[in-house]
Amino acid sequence: MDLAAIQRALGEQHIDGWLLYDFRGSNPIARSVIGFDESQIGTRRWLYLIPRQGQPVGILHVIEPHVLRGVPGPTVLYRSWKELESLLKTHLAGMKRVAMEYSPGAAIPYIGRVDAGTIEMVRAVSGAEIVTSADLVQTFEARWTPEQKQLHDRAARDTLLAKDEAFALVKERLAQGMAVTEHDVQSFIQGRFDARGLTANHPCIVAVNDHASDPHFETGAGPGNREIKKGDLVLIDLWAKVAGDPRAVYYDATWMAFCGRDVHARVREVWEAVKGARDAAVTFVTESVAAGRTIHGSEVDDVSRGYIEERGFGPYFLHRTGHSIGYEVHGNGVNIDNLETRDQRKIVPGVCFSIEPGVYLPEFGVRSEIDMFVGERAAEVTGDIQRELLLLA
Repeated sequence: MDLAAIQRALGEQHIDGWLLYDFRGSNPIARSVIGFDESQIGTRRWLYLIPRQGQPVGILHVIEPHVLRGVPGPTVLYRSWKELESLLKTHLAGMKRVAMEYSPGAAIPYIGRVDAGTIEMVRAVSGAEIVTSADLVQTFEARWTPEQKQLHDRAARDTLLAKDEAFALVKERLAQGMAVTEHDVQSFIQGRFDARGLTANHPCIVAVNDHASDPHFETGAGPGNREIKKGDLVLIDLWAKVAGDPRAVYYDATWMAFCGRDVHARVREVWEAVKGARDAAVTFVTESVAAGRTIHGSEVDDVSRGYIEERGFGPYFLHRTGHSIGYEVHGNGVNIDNLETRDQRKIVPGVCFSIEPGVYLPEFGVRSEIDMFVGERAAEVTGDIQRELLLLA
């Protein structure tokens, strides 16, 4: 935790303090910011106040006095709820604006980690205005270090190798007249991840035809498991990070293939719309960052969505254009979203997010997903980008 940088940011944003709060893992953002030791017992409420000036202070329950061990600043202990409120009143005295993981109007649910009752309690005992910590989170939890970018690039390389091998498996089985199912391919990819030292929070998606019309299709071995045949459209959405390194961040990508040589005209039309929407968003981000223009997640979503709407597929684009990528595949930084939420956070150096427009017709779905990392004056597509439908024939 870079205390000096956080305090500078508080000054720049005219915020008197950042009050981090957690109860039994309810606020992973707070835990990430301070580097919470997940190996220890933590069953009681804790708070950590970072003032604009001076030392931070931890407010901890008396039976868990070491729960914030290693974090800068002294700690004070409470036993009863009355003592907790009294300590908050004392340490928040004089503060007019206090940031917490709260999102006015639920505009950015990823930030809304503190329950309404706790917000009310802090407001009542302190008299302070509670403001959103969204921009602080963006700066101090979602931005990557150079080492994390390297771990991401390693995950990208090995994830894409697994993708190539998976499509090669389908092509080989089809050529030999051997059966291969969605679950077969999913299991194969998991095996390649294990062999390369990658981990993921959930098995990847392998979806054929109308299964790909479900953006979060649950590939599995059950009754819905479908054999992949000639003439099918196949979507593979896969994500992973380097296993065993607490700094590791995810790579996330979706690729499409057609099991044959002659792609149906409707499939090609939809693919071109999705690819164009992806590329329009990438160009907008790349050119804006290079020119030093301030842009927001909602603006990028508008660019991508507008491209698809102009081609008549707007009602079939069911989700935001992209999500933050970090320790979790759906991170806490800026999302590329002006549909599900109004993400008006700035795109700042050090963040990574997906660009993944999709069109989901009843008979088939198409999605193309890439990751973008933003540097100081340049934005890049990490890993690789799919230019044409893969032909598995």
